[in-house]
Amino acid sequence: MLAGLDRPDQGAIVFRDRTWLDSTTGVWLAPQQRRAGYVAQNFALFPHLSVAGNIAYAARTGNSGEYLKMFELGELGERYPGEISSGQRQRVALARALAATPVLLLLDEPLSALDAAARARTRSQLRMLLLASGVPCLVVTHDRMEAAAIGDWIAVIANGRLRQYGPVHDVFQHPADIEVAESLGVENVLPAEIVGRHAGLVDLRTGSMQLQAIDSGEAGAVVVCIRAQDVAVARDVPQTSSMRNRLVGSVKSITVEGPLARVEIDCGIPLVATITAQSAEEMALKSGDRVWAVVKTTAVHLAGDDR
Repeated sequence: MLAGLDRPDQGAIVFRDRTWLDSTTGVWLAPQQRRAGYVAQNFALFPHLSVAGNIAYAARTGNSGEYLKMFELGELGERYPGEISSGQRQRVALARALAATPVLLLLDEPLSALDAAARARTRSQLRMLLLASGVPCLVVTHDRMEAAAIGDWIAVIANGRLRQYGPVHDVFQHPADIEVAESLGVENVLPAEIVGRHAGLVDLRTGSMQLQAIDSGEAGAVVVCIRAQDVAVARDVPQTSSMRNRLVGSVKSITVEGPLARVEIDCGIPLVATITAQSAEEMALKSGDRVWAVVKTTAVHLAGDDR
């Protein structure tokens, strides 16, 4: 709809005080009138044109050489899309889109064609390229790590509804509801009951366990959201720690994922912790072991439970 390739049944699209679409007044600007750059999921490069030819085709001012240099494609200028890697094709597609001097850039799953290793390497590079271009950009992705690495702001859409919108860090740290939390990959989402408030803190009961969190003003049914990376695991109860939430439980499973280990713990409630594989090895953790799961009060976030 932003690109002008489809029309909503009703509504309006306004960009920088210019109406692109208004169903009530019949305004609808054709795609070429909007000047929105669009990079498709499969990049859609012209296979019969070289790298330089693809960029030159879109360049409005004959400055395709500038974009070859900006995207480090100079040595690939005479090659064809079928002769370069997926990561290189992505850079060509971005360069071609920006060479047309768009007012808005639309990226559809820009890293989905890359393998996992290339995707991780490319995230930060893509963000730097977008920042250098100075063009506002809307990125559609199902990869939450990609969204966190590339974006300044994030909109979470679930079941066709906009559920939450705001700065990336704020949305990831404070999901608005259980559906947003699950969409953002929060590993521990637990129904809870508020049983008390005092000194800016809220006391919670989830299952048979008690937790404390910063009082965010939530009322009624709530869910507790705790990221696995915020759960510390110890053999013995920490004596000097200031962390208020200390839960004893037994290890259900340990899964080593490269340098990290995912530890599932039964504390009367199911809890997932992510620790380093080295820590898991040093503690010689195995299924059935008794451990303590420790969580900072500030790492326990509350969201409304609207189920």
